[in-house]
Amino acid sequence: MMRQTENASFRGVGRRQFLHCCVGAACSGCAALCGGPRILAAGPPATLSLPPANPTLRLVFGHPPPKREGWPYVDFPYEPRKKEILAKLQASLPAFRFVPVTVTNQEQLEAVRAADAEVDGYVYWRLGLPSPAGLVGVDRPVVFVNELYGGGVGRGVGARTIWVSSSDFKDAVEGIRLLGVIKQLRSSIMLEGVDARDVSATIKAIEESFGTKIRLFSSCDLDSAYEKADREEAARWAKSWMAGAEKVVEPSPAEIQRSGQMYVAMRDLMAENRAQAIAIDCLRFFYSGKMKAYPCLGFFQLNDDGYVGACEGDLQSAITMLVLAYLTGRPSYISDPVVDTAKKQVVYAHCVAPSKVFGPAGPRNPYHIRSHSEDRKGAAVRSLLPLNEVVTTLKFVPEQKLMVIHQGRAVENVDEDKACRTKLAVDFPNARKLVQGWQFGWHRVTVYGDYKERLEDFCQLLGFKVVEEGV
Repeated sequence: MMRQTENASFRGVGRRQFLHCCVGAACSGCAALCGGPRILAAGPPATLSLPPANPTLRLVFGHPPPKREGWPYVDFPYEPRKKEILAKLQASLPAFRFVPVTVTNQEQLEAVRAADAEVDGYVYWRLGLPSPAGLVGVDRPVVFVNELYGGGVGRGVGARTIWVSSSDFKDAVEGIRLLGVIKQLRSSIMLEGVDARDVSATIKAIEESFGTKIRLFSSCDLDSAYEKADREEAARWAKSWMAGAEKVVEPSPAEIQRSGQMYVAMRDLMAENRAQAIAIDCLRFFYSGKMKAYPCLGFFQLNDDGYVGACEGDLQSAITMLVLAYLTGRPSYISDPVVDTAKKQVVYAHCVAPSKVFGPAGPRNPYHIRSHSEDRKGAAVRSLLPLNEVVTTLKFVPEQKLMVIHQGRAVENVDEDKACRTKLAVDFPNARKLVQGWQFGWHRVTVYGDYKERLEDFCQLLGFKVVEEGV
C-alpha cells in the first residue's frame, strides 16, 4: 500500500530520500530505491466506488410548550408537524440518519449538545417562539431551519451555521444535503503523484479542513502500475475513445492505446487504495521521461464517470473538483484562465475537460482527440462544451481557509492553435477588474450550472471565507 501522509517513511525509504529519489535519474534506476515493482490486486478489472452520503444528524425541534402564547399561536399542533417534517426528510434523504429531539428551553438544548459526541452535525428546526436561541459554539456544522411564522430572523446563528428560511421544503433539503457532502469528503481518499515537490502544507490543510485523506505515490509507482496494466483492456479503451471522438487529429492509434494503458494504471492505483480522486505532477513526470504517456484521456474518463482526475498534481484544484463532484453530481475541469478585456471574456483553457458536463447519466458533448499542446506530443482532449449555459468557476485555497469564485455564461469554443486544446470562452463584463485583482494562483475549476449560493453555504458550514472575483 502507498504511504499515508502521517507515516514517516515510504517502503522503508526516508521521506526526503523518497521525494528526491527520481530527480535527475531514469525511472528504472529509482525503481529499486522505491522498493521494486508494486503488487497490484489480482483478479477481475479493478473497480472504483464513491463513499455514501450517510451522516448521522441530530434533528433538534425548538418550540415553546404548547400552552404558551407566542408564534405560531397557543396550542399549535407541534407533534403532527414534527412527524410530517421527519417523514419528508427521510423520504428526501433516505441515506441520512436523523435522531430527533425536542427542546423548549436553553438548558435542554445545552444538555443535547453535551451528549452528542458522535453526531456528524445538527439540524435545528425552529417551529415556534419563544424557544431556545440555537446551537452557538458547537464544533460541527449546523443547518438552522426557520419555520415561517414560527421564528424570527438572525437569532442563534453560529460561525458554522447556515440559515434556511423558505416556504419551499426543498430549500431545507438542499441545505441539509451539504452535511452529506461533508461526510463524503471525510470518507474519501485522494492520491497525489509527486517526486521532488513539497506539498506537505497543502496536504495538512486539506486533511484538517475537509477530512479527505491524501496518499502520496512516486513516478516509480506509476511506472510500475503502467507496466502491469492490462494491455487488452487498454486497447478497448483506446478504441472506445476513438470511436466516440468527432475526430482524431495528431495522435496515432498506438499513442492513444498508451493513454489507455495509463488510464488502467491510474484506475488500478485508485482501486487498490479505495481512492476517489487522483492528481499527478504530469508535466514534470512526462518532460523528464518518467511517464510513458500523458494521463489526459484517463482524466477525461475518470471525470466523465463521476470521479476526479486532476492535472499537474494541483491538490487545491483536485479537492475543489471532489467537492463539486459530491455537491453537484457533475464533473468539472481545471483551466489556465485567459482574460480578454476587449471582448469582456474569460477563456478557460486546458488539455483536459469532460464530455459529460451534466453528470455521468447526462448527454455527451462532442470532443476531439489532439496532441498535448505545449510539446505537441501524446494524446489530449479538446472538448466542445455546451454554450449559452451559466458556469461557475472557483477554487478552494485550504491553506488560507477561503474559496475564490466568479460566474459567467459560456459563449464560444475558441478555435485557436495557441495554448491548451479546450478553450471555453465565457462572457464576463468585469473582465478588467477580474484580471487586475487576480490572486491565489493561475488555475481555476469550472463546473456547469449556477452553484454560487450553494457553495457559499458550504463554505459557511466549513468555516471558509468567500472571495468573489471581479467585483
